[in-house]
Amino acid sequence: MLDRRDFLKLIGAAAASAALPVARGFAATPASSRFASKRPPPAQRKFVSPAVERELTRLKARIGDPKLAWLFENCYPNTLDTTVHAGTLEGKPDTFIVTGDIDAMWLRDSSAQVWPYLPLAKHDDALRRLYRGLIHRHARCIAIDPYANAFMADPHARTTLPWAQHDDTDMQPGVAERKWEVDSPCWTIRLAHGYWQATGDRAPFDDDWRTAMRRVLETFRTQQRKHGPGPYHFQRAAAAPTDTLALGGYGWPGKPVGLIFSMFRPSDDACKYPLFVPGNWFAVVSLKQLAAMTRALFSDETFARDCETLAGEVETALTQYALMRDERGNAFWAYEVDGYGDQLFMDDANVPSLLALPYLGCCKRDDARYRATRALAWSGRNPYFFSGTAAQGIGGPHEGLRMIWPMSIMIRALTSDDDAEIRQCLRWLATTDAGTGFMHEAFDQDDPSHYTRAWFAWANSLFGELIVDLAARTPSLLQSG
Repeated sequence: MLDRRDFLKLIGAAAASAALPVARGFAATPASSRFASKRPPPAQRKFVSPAVERELTRLKARIGDPKLAWLFENCYPNTLDTTVHAGTLEGKPDTFIVTGDIDAMWLRDSSAQVWPYLPLAKHDDALRRLYRGLIHRHARCIAIDPYANAFMADPHARTTLPWAQHDDTDMQPGVAERKWEVDSPCWTIRLAHGYWQATGDRAPFDDDWRTAMRRVLETFRTQQRKHGPGPYHFQRAAAAPTDTLALGGYGWPGKPVGLIFSMFRPSDDACKYPLFVPGNWFAVVSLKQLAAMTRALFSDETFARDCETLAGEVETALTQYALMRDERGNAFWAYEVDGYGDQLFMDDANVPSLLALPYLGCCKRDDARYRATRALAWSGRNPYFFSGTAAQGIGGPHEGLRMIWPMSIMIRALTSDDDAEIRQCLRWLATTDAGTGFMHEAFDQDDPSHYTRAWFAWANSLFGELIVDLAARTPSLLQSG
């Protein structure tokens, strides 16, 4: 059976073979053609936002390094150029966003892919319609199955993903893959809250959205597993043990201590211990955001208090069960725990991660426990931290050892106040694209021409977000060539 990894290797090899001649001839190519735009011709772009085009022109002119400016030009609009399918469904705006080279929509990826454009939405009708459509689509997806991580464009279609077609789980029409990841619904709340704050627009927050949010809260409560494992189970006949769950598909045991069980990480890899710490922190933030929206938009004090009660319960359990201590007694966060006393320290490049806690609003950048955790995550204490001749960064089990995810380098820069550290991250990002002009899922620590996923829109969007962030926060870092 063709699994996800084999599928992506096949399409990635084809893309890489097309890109490598560009990389080999890079040094001898005139600058004008070296940095020719890699965007699709205007007539072939999936979605056009006048505000994004203006912002692209404005910020590119402020970037002193031609290579960095070229990467920004290609990456920042890549989601809009290549992955957005906007229309109408049952009389409402509808937006379906693929991940890139996989023809399905992940709740997580689709939310993250359009996050960088939120500040522009208030003054761009096209963008507001896009966000309204995506918020409607997310609500529809959650109504289909709150446990699923990925969905089909046709809400009545069976999955076409070759690796998911024989999964032993309660697969519904419209679902592309059904891996329960606590962060998936959190991303939809983050996007909804971010859109509401950026625009003040109430239009997408209708009864269907409210019903979907109630299902999210109900699912979180069920997956605290205080009254048994609940209905979710998942098994897959797969070569990789991280693609399936133990114990009849209910996952490795955990003690019900108030944390929310997550069977899979945001990498779509199975958890070792089912109480995933970054995901639970993300849930705390998301529940508080949902409470604020509920009060402001619907004056629903009862539901708002229910969200805050669960957020408080999870936060208390995190401080009780998810803290570890180094040899000097300094506290830092575990990556996963089981509630019985077992704790795992590592970090994975996919967000939510320990490195990304302040990026998601879970803590401040200068929080002492975060600083200690961050230092360990970016060190040999983390088994998925890799340091080679091309770069340093964090990967994960998903693509294996030695494979650095550019996403981890971007998150390091986004959560840093150290100019030297940020400059180093920019240098790594600018020199590990293998001449393709885009960010990749992962690359070998010593050989950036060995990479996975030539078309991975989340990584491209996050790079664009980083440049936008630096232009506002420390523009001098972009101005030097």
